Amino acid sequence: MTIGTTLAAAGLGRVPAYRRRLPEPIRDANPVIVGGLLGLASWIGELPNSFVKRRIGIPPGERLQSPTGMLLSVVDQADWVPLAALMIRPIWKISLRETATVAGLAVAVHVPINLIGYAIGARRRPI
Repeated sequence: MTIGTTLAAAGLGRVPAYRRRLPEPIRDANPVIVGGLLGLASWIGELPNSFVKRRIGIPPGERLQSPTGMLLSVVDQADWVPLAALMIRPIWKISLRETATVAGLAVAVHVPINLIGYAIGARRRPI
């Protein structure tokens, strides 16, 4: 996760049309550092949710067949976002509203991708 995110940030950092859309503090920062921080956040941010799921007896890749299980699955799609906001803070002081927007977008993108993956047989469960 960290290497891929770092390489993607470095590559996209060379695309003027992409860079123009970034917040100024991120645009001015080293894309390798930004990508590395976001990559670390993407897997470290998964740890608390995974820890909770293991403590309540949910094996890796599984979920509770209940509304709570569905909620945990949705949260799992964006659990890295709060940590990413904290890790990127020395570079960009992202607001709580922007953080919530990013989390919402992460869920809005991940859920349909998961459903498509399930529909084509690439996933065992829809979410």
